[in-house]
Amino acid sequence: MKHLTKFAVAASLLCAAPAAAQTQTAFPASVESSIQSVLPRMIAWRRDFHEHPELSYEEVRTARVVAQHLRSLRMEVRTNVAQTGVVGVLRGARPGPVIALRADMDALPVTEEVDLPFASRVRATYNGQNVGVMHACGHDTHVAVLMAAAQVLAGRRNELAGTVIFVFQPSEEGAPPGGLGGARRMIAEDLFGDLEPEAIFGLHAWPIRSGAVSIASGPTMAGSDRLRITVHGSQTHGAQPHRGVDPIVVSSQIVNALQTIPSRQMDAVRSPVIVTIGSIHGGVRYNIIPDSVQMEGTIRYLNPETRDELYARIRRTAEEIAASAGARADISIEPNAIPVVNPAESTARARAALVRALGEENVLTDQPNMVAEDFAYFQQELPGVFFFYGVNAPGVETADAAPNHSPRFFVHEPAMETALRAMLAVALDRVAPSP
Repeated sequence: MKHLTKFAVAASLLCAAPAAAQTQTAFPASVESSIQSVLPRMIAWRRDFHEHPELSYEEVRTARVVAQHLRSLRMEVRTNVAQTGVVGVLRGARPGPVIALRADMDALPVTEEVDLPFASRVRATYNGQNVGVMHACGHDTHVAVLMAAAQVLAGRRNELAGTVIFVFQPSEEGAPPGGLGGARRMIAEDLFGDLEPEAIFGLHAWPIRSGAVSIASGPTMAGSDRLRITVHGSQTHGAQPHRGVDPIVVSSQIVNALQTIPSRQMDAVRSPVIVTIGSIHGGVRYNIIPDSVQMEGTIRYLNPETRDELYARIRRTAEEIAASAGARADISIEPNAIPVVNPAESTARARAALVRALGEENVLTDQPNMVAEDFAYFQQELPGVFFFYGVNAPGVETADAAPNHSPRFFVHEPAMETALRAMLAVALDRVAPSP
C-alpha cells in the first residue's frame, strides 16, 4: 500500500494516544503539565496552517499568526526579517547561554491528494503557472511545534538560565531566481542582532515510525544546486528535420548522458551525487521543431570537495553533446543549499538529551540523505544540530509511506508530541537551571 486509505487517515486523526510512550521522566512535573496542556493548541495550529499554506516569501498569514502568539507570550518580537520571517526572543530570569530554535514556514506548489477535513484547497501562481499549494514537506508541523515549545518555555521564563531565540524562517524550499533563500537572507539581515547563540537546533518531519527521532553526526543532508540548461537549435518543419537543428532530440541525449555522471564519472563512495532533470519545456505545435528547449533540474552532493568537478562534468557533457549536433547549450548552475553537517560534540550532547526525553529505543541513527536543507547556512555561523522526527501512522513502514513533496504526504498528528518533546529536550539541556 503506497498511501493511506480514507479509513486509515480517519483512524490516525482520531487516535488520541501520543506517539511517544508515556514513560518520559526527563521533564519536571510542571513541564509535563505544560506539554499536555499545549497539545490541543499545537494540533489546531498545525491544521490551520495546513489548510492555509503559503509559498516561499508569501508566508504573510503564517507569520502574522506566529507573531501574535509570540507577543501573547510577552516576547521581544521582530517581523519582516527576510521579508516574511519572524524572530522571537525569550529571556530567562537567570543568566546563561543563548540558543536558537528554528522552524521553516513555506509550502510547496503541490496539489493535495490526502482526504483530510483540513486539506488545502489553495491555489497560487508559481513560475507563471496556476498550481495547487500544499504543506507537502511538513513545515506546517514545524511551525506548530515551535509555537508550542515557545509556550512551554515562556511559562518557565522565571526559571530559565539563558535566552532562547525562536526563528521562524521563510523560503526554505529554494531561493528565488537570483535571490537568497530564507536562511541566508535572515543571516544577511542580522537576525540575531547583538545576541550570540552558542547553538541552533532544527528538526524535520520524516516518514519513519512515530515516536522516534533520527540524528546523526557529520554529513546529514546533501548540498543542492539548481541546474538550468537551454538548448538552442534551429526551427524547422517537422517533416524536414534536416533543414534545421532539433533541440528536443539533443535535449533527450543530454538528459540520458547526465545520468552517466553519477554512475560512471564520479566516485560512488567518496562523492555520491545525483543529477535530476525535473522540468522540460520546448515547442508549441506538434509538427514544428522549435528553436529551443529549456530544462531545469537539481544537483545533489554530499562531499563539498567534489562540487567543482561535478559542475565541470555537467557543463562538458551538455555543451559537447549539443555541439556534436550543431546546437548550442547554455548551462546555469545556481547554488541553493550546502550540505548539512552536524558537529560531533554538539550532536553527541543533543543525542544524550533526546535519549533522556524519549528513551534509547526511540533515538535512531540514520545514514545521510540526498535531500537538502538550508539550515546548513545557520551551521556556517554557529554550531547547529539538525534531526528528523517520525510521522508515519502506526503500521505504515517507510517504504510504504508517501515521501516528502508527494501530494499524498501524510503526518500522523500524535507524532508531533515527540517533536515537541525533542525540541524541549535540546533546549532545556542548555538553558534549564542547574540542580
